[in-house]
Amino acid sequence: MGDSSGFMKHDRELPSRREVPVRLRDWREVYEDFPIAKVREQASRCMDCGIPFCNNGCPLGNLIPDWNDLVYRDRWRDAIDRLHATNNFPEFTGRLCPAPCETACVVGINQDPVTIKQVEVEIIDRAWSEGWIEPQMATVRTGQRVAVIGSGPAGLASAQQLARAGHDVVVFERADRPGGLLRYGIPEFKMEKSHLERRLAQLEAEGIEFRCNINAGVDITGDELREQFDAVVLAGGATAARDLSIPGREFIGIHQAMEFLPLANRVQEGDIDRSPIHAEGKRVVIIGGGDTGADCLGTSHRQGAASVHQFEIMSRPSESRPEENPWPTWPLVYRTSSAHEEGGERVYAVNTLEFLGDKHGNLRGLRAVEVVSEIVDGRPAFVPVAGSEFELPCELVFLAMGFVGPEQGGLLDQLGVSFDQRGNVARDDSWSTNIEGVFVAGDMGRGQSLIVWAIAEGRSVAASVDTFLTGSTTLPAPIDTSAAPLR
Repeated sequence: MGDSSGFMKHDRELPSRREVPVRLRDWREVYEDFPIAKVREQASRCMDCGIPFCNNGCPLGNLIPDWNDLVYRDRWRDAIDRLHATNNFPEFTGRLCPAPCETACVVGINQDPVTIKQVEVEIIDRAWSEGWIEPQMATVRTGQRVAVIGSGPAGLASAQQLARAGHDVVVFERADRPGGLLRYGIPEFKMEKSHLERRLAQLEAEGIEFRCNINAGVDITGDELREQFDAVVLAGGATAARDLSIPGREFIGIHQAMEFLPLANRVQEGDIDRSPIHAEGKRVVIIGGGDTGADCLGTSHRQGAASVHQFEIMSRPSESRPEENPWPTWPLVYRTSSAHEEGGERVYAVNTLEFLGDKHGNLRGLRAVEVVSEIVDGRPAFVPVAGSEFELPCELVFLAMGFVGPEQGGLLDQLGVSFDQRGNVARDDSWSTNIEGVFVAGDMGRGQSLIVWAIAEGRSVAASVDTFLTGSTTLPAPIDTSAAPLR
């Protein structure tokens, strides 16, 4: 490393967030620019550790010490080459990944870890601004055709890798624009869509064809896909949202998060002037304490909600790692996102019992109860606390409780693929389904997970598809399925 004692000289530092009253007036990303000198200083904190656990902490196997050292030495062009060697889309992961690499950082044993994620995003943003990122064209065409179903991170990663291997790739997307949840699920204040657009332009220049407004299984059947293409990659995600089947679920004003967030993004795309699901002047409750809930929170703030409560059934995490949750495992600690910083009240250890409505069928509130986690009949359960029931007035509720798997029926039934016990599309160690020539990657096969896992699986499935089509491959596969069974 360029400065093996940097972690002893400098504290962890991140770019400042724009002031809350300012950023709530727009939908731009929340962070201020980070001076280059500060980036190099932070990169210098990467210590000369014997075993870089960050490599293992990252599903992509990013060569983190390498590009930290290159940034410290001001060799930015070499840094982006090293970063792109393992990650197709660092501008996405640098903004959206929760950074398991940082929780595995050796510095993090007894200090704040290296700002790996921030260095990553600074590398890719500089590369774009300097014009270093250009289409990489295949030198040999195979004449083989591959259909990729879904244009989220797994689909895009597999499509790019397969195109660079010389295959003709067509990506089918049922929405009107490519990008999947990157486009319509991630709010603009977390990732401005200009980052997505310029990467899509690169993919198109590399020969990838995007067919939007095509619902695979409806507008093109499973049989037609298998007839027209030599291989099919299923990368449609886990889009079946978990619901809350309690009394009053039918009242007007209760929506899944993925009904709310895409409409807000469509306003930013210029498709509509105002979302038909709008929080202005309303009392909002978000059920679910994860990232999707935080996205609903930040969106509600920008729409002018009167108040926002975010419910989480789990108890409030501790401020620091519990003893039973040691380094380098993912720390179950209290985190504050930019959206939480903007306002609202987080309510832990509470379970919603009933939605309340008026005589016109409109939501007017909900009834909930405090809970404690206990073992009941040998299994963990949330037990109500006697006398703790309460009512909370609200006009909007957003369900942000995660996803239960891919949408079944339609294309999956037409193809005849099998499912695992969790309801995901089953696959073997080569990412293949039970149907020859049909592969699966990302949340559709893994279940709801992180963007970094989606990209890693997209890269890995591309290597398997290339092998299936040509008998061998030079494409890298970051995930060793023999060491980590997928089912």
